[in-house]
Amino acid sequence: MMKSRTLFLLSLIFIFSCKNDNTILQEVKILPHYPSASGVEYSNKHFYIIGDDANNLLILDSNLNSLDSLALYSFAEKRIPKKVKADLEAVLITPKNKLLLLGSGSLSPYRNIAWLIDPATKQQDSIRLDTFYQRLHLYGLKEINIEGACAIPGAIILSNRGSKGFPKNHLVFTDNSFWEKQNNSAVTSMLVGSNTDSSVFNGVSGLAYATKSDQLILTVSTEDTRNTIDDGAIGKSYLWLVKSISSKKNWKAINPDRIIDLEETDPRFKGQKIESVCITKETKNFLYITLVADNDNGSSTLFKMVVEKD
Repeated sequence: MMKSRTLFLLSLIFIFSCKNDNTILQEVKILPHYPSASGVEYSNKHFYIIGDDANNLLILDSNLNSLDSLALYSFAEKRIPKKVKADLEAVLITPKNKLLLLGSGSLSPYRNIAWLIDPATKQQDSIRLDTFYQRLHLYGLKEINIEGACAIPGAIILSNRGSKGFPKNHLVFTDNSFWEKQNNSAVTSMLVGSNTDSSVFNGVSGLAYATKSDQLILTVSTEDTRNTIDDGAIGKSYLWLVKSISSKKNWKAINPDRIIDLEETDPRFKGQKIESVCITKETKNFLYITLVADNDNGSSTLFKMVVEKD
């Protein structure tokens, strides 16, 4: 066991020494029957995956094998029609160890929805977020399109994705149980990232928080669309890493401290619209992450990666 672990670590060091971005793609798995993966979270050796037009929450083991699913909707179609889908785009583990699934809010009233699920008992509660999402317009969010979420000490962070029509990404910091007090929960917002190329827009699509290093990991993708509703041609996807996020939550704007071009890391990322990220393990030197992609074709793809810390 010790010998095999040593060989694995030596192989990682060798591979990382050959890569400028210090990352390695370990595994790719296609889920042909699960549509439109848009959010992923990891807890107690289980992956929880949501699709923005899927009827159910998918549960996988740590090896990406299917274990179970929880029905959320009962549409006859495999993919819920765009006009009425809840557009579940973000999932996080709350401080009380519940799963919180969030609709994007990009089309009222259908997408102003959340689900609170106890992974142990499978109890499900549906929540309306109309009041909270309406409040976000007061904080610089011209268009609501919540695509990522994560919990940090003392707060929850939501990411609001812009578009070519509204080319601004925001991070929203709010209370741990904001859905319970939507009228008066604390809200602050900040701009994140800058757009230097007017022909494309890098939209934030997912969030994860690295507890040991206090880093915020963002998935970012380009898509040729001028609004928050329609899909567009898929471009590149990136990882953005922001250091010491807990000390920056009152800033007005931040830029990533590190940008990883996923396609340059591995050609298997070409044409993949990365939608979300979760952390499965964090060590002194490495982040072990899993990404999900939705390529608008009715299937989903998962990517296991190791990222060396700088």
